[in-house]
Amino acid sequence: MYSVDVVRIPCHGPGDTAGLADLIASGRIAAADIVAVMGKTEGNGCVNDYTREYATAALAAMLGRHLDLEPADVGRRIAFVMSGGTEGVLSPHITVFTRRRSAQGAPAGQKRLSIGIAFTRDFLPEEMGRRAQIEETAAAVRQAMADGGIAAAGDVHFVQVKCPLLTQAKIEAARARGQEPATADTYESMGYSRGASALGVALALGEIGEALPGDAAVLRDWGLSSAVASTSAGIEIEHNVVIVMGMSAQAGSPLVIAHDVMADAIDAAAVRRAMAVLGITDADAASRIVNVFAKAEASPDGKVRGMRHTMLGDSDINATRHARAAAGAVIASVAGHGMVYVSGGAEHQGPAGGGPVAVIARC
Repeated sequence: MYSVDVVRIPCHGPGDTAGLADLIASGRIAAADIVAVMGKTEGNGCVNDYTREYATAALAAMLGRHLDLEPADVGRRIAFVMSGGTEGVLSPHITVFTRRRSAQGAPAGQKRLSIGIAFTRDFLPEEMGRRAQIEETAAAVRQAMADGGIAAAGDVHFVQVKCPLLTQAKIEAARARGQEPATADTYESMGYSRGASALGVALALGEIGEALPGDAAVLRDWGLSSAVASTSAGIEIEHNVVIVMGMSAQAGSPLVIAHDVMADAIDAAAVRRAMAVLGITDADAASRIVNVFAKAEASPDGKVRGMRHTMLGDSDINATRHARAAAGAVIASVAGHGMVYVSGGAEHQGPAGGGPVAVIARC
């Protein structure tokens, strides 16, 4: 049996750990209970966004002092997912997930929020964006479900994956061994890694059948997608970090979660549908919602509800940054604040131009 808690903490910069440190010092959070930390940092969210690594390193160092562990060991115990990009009204923050053993599960006939984590092995450069990453991610999702006591795929409402990307050095290392990566474009590699990871989630949850997709499916077969996957690529890791959020009869927390799928970047109705499942109205959103998690991307057909957008052709600002700003503003308008988690790049994550959205709230 588990008791899960979720706390959202504002950050003044990527290295700001003071808010979490204060909550640990006050006894509000026990460092030993922390299983995952998801954050939004004010970098560009692209290949050279080192704010993600900076934030992870700062958190691991601070928590290591409380756990009597080296920072590297903290990263093997706690799932850190830092997503760069807080464009528009998005506010830098971290969301801390704690889990501790409890003698009591959910009330009879009910389920409550639970969380499970898992890690894949490190990937070779030529494995990123390909079958190996899909297969390993699927295995990690199943492991994380078991870790969180989440019994069925239908109980899973959001799967956050942090995945690696290619650098020029990795590309050259692969070629020196006679191997060719999925792409030689480092920025494009983020999409390949995100896409393969999302297909791994879909495979684990039975959203695309039982057959393991081949390399050719990644970023090509858009009929394959997950309604709950959220994948984010970063330069700071070589493996996939998997966080599964769902409902479980084994969880006795006072929290619940529901999800929906945004059809496009301005689909506020999807957020409200997820809220409605939890009995939340606009009037009590601010008091009941702990956080909202979502994916966003610039619609690849160049249109939003039949009207042309210019995000894909902007040479000054990357399309993922436009998408985060747009979807972030829509979600913030419903949640009542900008401290929401919106990640850009939704390859195989919901429909083209849209993406999954999940709401964690107090019962």
